[in-house]
Amino acid sequence: MPHITLNSDEPGIRGLFRFRPETARPLNALVDVLLCAESTLTRGERELIAAYVSALNECKYCYSSHAAYAAAQLPEGMDLVEQVRDDLGAAPVGDKLRALLGIAASVQRSGQDVTEEQIKSAREAGATELEVHDTVLIAAAFCMFNRYVDGLATFAPDDPAVYAARAPRIVADGYLALLEESQRRA
Repeated sequence: MPHITLNSDEPGIRGLFRFRPETARPLNALVDVLLCAESTLTRGERELIAAYVSALNECKYCYSSHAAYAAAQLPEGMDLVEQVRDDLGAAPVGDKLRALLGIAASVQRSGQDVTEEQIKSAREAGATELEVHDTVLIAAAFCMFNRYVDGLATFAPDDPAVYAARAPRIVADGYLALLEESQRRA
């Protein structure tokens, strides 16, 4: 049961956005830029970073959501998402993505845990300045989102199909467009 009385039975951050809609637009705009805007990292790779950080933070709602969105956009689907979650070192990802996920894991622990060696390894694997920047910002933002969702004890469905059902809309329209549509219907 949530720590505050929400005006919606929507799960996770969606219920919090209904409770305080003026925060929904800027937070969704940030996520839309980070996860959907043009980038040299694919949308699936960026969703995977968000899912990985959420898994490290043990945020069931955010992990389940972004795992489903990543799986919908990665050729290897949920198998890869789960392999990264379970053992990044053994997961079948390229050197660049592995290095970026390592940086994200360091950010998840503390921004000060990111080392020059990690940045050097990411660059040597082909990561650009923008990719390093966005990885750090995705990881930092998802730490905030995870703490927001779990700090208010929001509801997270157990059924993976609930999250997978939303994935096609996120893939097609992104976060901001979906929010605007949801607010028009409310």
